[in-house]
Amino acid sequence: MTRIAGPARHLLTASALLLAALILHAQSPQGEIRVQIKDPSGAPMQASGKLARVEGKVARDFQTDAQGMTVLGNLPYGRYRLEISKDGFVTQSVQIDVKSGTPIARTITMVLSGQAAKVDVISETPLAGTDLQINQIAAPVQTATATDIENSGALDLPDFMNRALNGVFINELAGNPFQPDVNYRGYTASPLLGTPAGLSVYLDAVRQNQPFGDVVSWDLIPKDAISEVELIPGSDPLFGLNTLGGALSIQTKSGLTNPGWGGHALYGSSGRKEAEGEWGGNKPNGFNWFLMGLGFHESGWRFASPSDVRQGFARLGWHNDRTDLALTMNYAYNTLLGNGVQDYRLLEANYTSSYSVPDSIANRSPAFNFIARHRFSDSLTFTGNAFYRNIRTESINPNFNDDVSGTDIYQPTPAELSVLAAAGYTGFPTSGANISNTPFPKWACIAEALTPGGSPDSTCDGVNIYSKQVQNEYGFSGQFTWITDPQIGGKGPGHNQFAAGASVDRNNITYGQTADFAYVLPNWSLISVPAWQDGSTVDSSGNLINTEVGFKGHAPNWSLFFADTLTFWKKVNLTVSGRYNHDTVNNYDLLNPIAGPGSLTGDYTFQRFNPAVGLTWSPISSVNAYARFAQGSRAPTSIELGCADASAPCSLPNALSSDPPLQQVVTDTWEAGLRGKPEFTGFHNLSWNVGAFRDENHNDILFIAAPEIGTGYFQNFAKTLREGFDADLDGRVGPVTWGFDWTFLSATYQSLETLDGSANNSNSVALQGYPGLDGNITVHPGNRIPLIPKQTGKAFAVWQATRKLMFEMNEVIASSSYARGNENNAYKADGVYYLGPGVSPGYAITNFRAHYDLTRHLQLAVQIDNLFNHEYYTAAWLSGTTLTAQGAFQTLPFPAYANGPYAGNAPSESATFFAPGAPRRAWVELRLRF
Repeated sequence: MTRIAGPARHLLTASALLLAALILHAQSPQGEIRVQIKDPSGAPMQASGKLARVEGKVARDFQTDAQGMTVLGNLPYGRYRLEISKDGFVTQSVQIDVKSGTPIARTITMVLSGQAAKVDVISETPLAGTDLQINQIAAPVQTATATDIENSGALDLPDFMNRALNGVFINELAGNPFQPDVNYRGYTASPLLGTPAGLSVYLDAVRQNQPFGDVVSWDLIPKDAISEVELIPGSDPLFGLNTLGGALSIQTKSGLTNPGWGGHALYGSSGRKEAEGEWGGNKPNGFNWFLMGLGFHESGWRFASPSDVRQGFARLGWHNDRTDLALTMNYAYNTLLGNGVQDYRLLEANYTSSYSVPDSIANRSPAFNFIARHRFSDSLTFTGNAFYRNIRTESINPNFNDDVSGTDIYQPTPAELSVLAAAGYTGFPTSGANISNTPFPKWACIAEALTPGGSPDSTCDGVNIYSKQVQNEYGFSGQFTWITDPQIGGKGPGHNQFAAGASVDRNNITYGQTADFAYVLPNWSLISVPAWQDGSTVDSSGNLINTEVGFKGHAPNWSLFFADTLTFWKKVNLTVSGRYNHDTVNNYDLLNPIAGPGSLTGDYTFQRFNPAVGLTWSPISSVNAYARFAQGSRAPTSIELGCADASAPCSLPNALSSDPPLQQVVTDTWEAGLRGKPEFTGFHNLSWNVGAFRDENHNDILFIAAPEIGTGYFQNFAKTLREGFDADLDGRVGPVTWGFDWTFLSATYQSLETLDGSANNSNSVALQGYPGLDGNITVHPGNRIPLIPKQTGKAFAVWQATRKLMFEMNEVIASSSYARGNENNAYKADGVYYLGPGVSPGYAITNFRAHYDLTRHLQLAVQIDNLFNHEYYTAAWLSGTTLTAQGAFQTLPFPAYANGPYAGNAPSESATFFAPGAPRRAWVELRLRF
């Protein structure tokens, strides 16, 4: 027998092994995708494309032929993302599961770059890596892209949501365009302390609800750095605390998704000036980057309401076939003035007027987030992040002083006249001053401020509240995602995606507050005097006044979560998920550190496991049914625990005090609906949804208005209910893209409650025959919750007149809602003590936008908001008023009662205050893109 030499033997062995590997590879299961691309008219078109494994490995780039066709064969089984791109059109992205050798056919219709594209892939947790198709999610998730936001002309993310997302509406209680309350299905995410939170907000998996009050500072979220937005309805436990009515998940741009550079400049009404620039790119070695900067200034359309916003964002990343790393850096330096609600009588006289000024908030915030994703195999992926952010907020809150009601502050007393003369003042009235000849008194205020141990509280008609809070927050989260294809019932393979993870958040909070006395000028601005509410002054009874707050807090929390989505029979998707939350609130009173009455010091722990289960079914390819049950919860925040006493209402920003403990809120969501994407001749990109929802809240925390405007307290309600229907229909006919959205929402109390109703004519004391005095109201099951309209709607039409010219009209509609303070829905104005309607009327606002492509890289846009210049209101509040219809300051509108149990008490006047919406305004924008 011939022996083979060593080297030859090794070569033969290697060849055999290579041949065996090739045979095994040839025998591995493979599939095929057949793609056809069409233009908006339905004709075939050539385009470029990229096919990538969801796990991260790029399979190939390709080009379609003249018939818009390409065949992608020899594909190992798995999940793929297909991206189609062409100049002048929006990049389209779809997710495709290759599970068999049967070819999969996909027809993709391109959308012109000025029109919106749909996002078909959703992450079911705040972290990436758990992508599901929309028809696998048992809820009507709404999505938007950077193109949608850019084309809308929206000022910021809340403005876009108000224009474009079904069920979203805003209350502009702050009076600044960057500080709206964003409401969805009757739940709120607000930048203002005093608004209970019911929506959670995430930016690249970092929770934006701040530890102190769960507020969301919308001005800290850079709109021009947003890549995609997902609005997930209901109490989805996977999004953690505050997710009672929904969650907003935001992903930012990167050099991979947004290469090139560009920017825009804008100028127009209200002195609005904005400049923005961005640059993104990537290298063959995997390094990528995206940088964005924005500067904004506006004088504001109301008196003394300018805004200055400066935002910077950077994302540096690196990736290969298995690993994706990124570091994001976000910085904001903003000063916002917004002067809140105004007496309806003064708005009728001057729609741009403000009640008390200047009301300002300054936010300074650096933030860092490290994001990592690694694919161990085709079936196992890890995603995680670690973050740090610092938020420094300083505010000035001017208020009229309710303590001067019922007193004569117009004419200084002889002792006060002596103090003024000794201090060298001249021009003060020596006698006869009254509201007619001195509508804005100041001399008695100045005199008492100069008097050692004086009582400016009984003579100064204004109080300026100064507050400062510093929050440091850091934490990390991580999850593993495992994908398998199990055999199900002997009917072939299914698809299972299981994710499990944990998150840890730590934080520390410092909060300080002080206040000084002031007098009111004819323009209703406040001028401080050298007297403070720090224990150095007294009230009219000689009691020391001290409203100072010194507070430290820690609210660490951690959670464990899981989600399992099983797809079987290619039509049914079952998702089971849950999250365990452990939340601690530690408050420490720096001024009164010993726990007990009068001290803020206290430790609270809240914990709960919240489950969810959802089912989707596609009986035919164009229809998908969904149903689910979900449960979420939120713990009371430091601010709520320190402001829960009806006998000691807090100002906003809040004057904290020791209060009754609050219970955590638990929400049960039931939801079901149908959706689909039918194909009809002449119609393109049709999509529709119709659904019903029911959210039951147990121990709901709501803010209750007190007599003085801008004050109130938090209270648990045993049960509240938000239920309704929503529907939307979108599509395109020829060059016109259109859409309609509608939500019917019934938000009601479901338990008997007693609340302060001092500005309500149906309060207990008014019903005894003594209107104008403080009293309580009773809320009954079925009463509607204030500030929530029953119906909201959106409509839009986009006409692509030519390849370069586009026109858009959109309509934002909301029905009437009850004013805060009218929780019993029983208020009726009497024209004497109680003024105004007690409801915020409904409205319909039309916006217009047109843009023209001057060149391939340069676009000119014109925008007109509130095209028909309607005067409208987004919220209402019942409150005592200290101004007359002519705007003069009054302290004694009516004489004191002479007889009965309330003899000697002088009634006050109350009115409906409105949050006015902006009038017609127009801007011109120049946008550059390379």
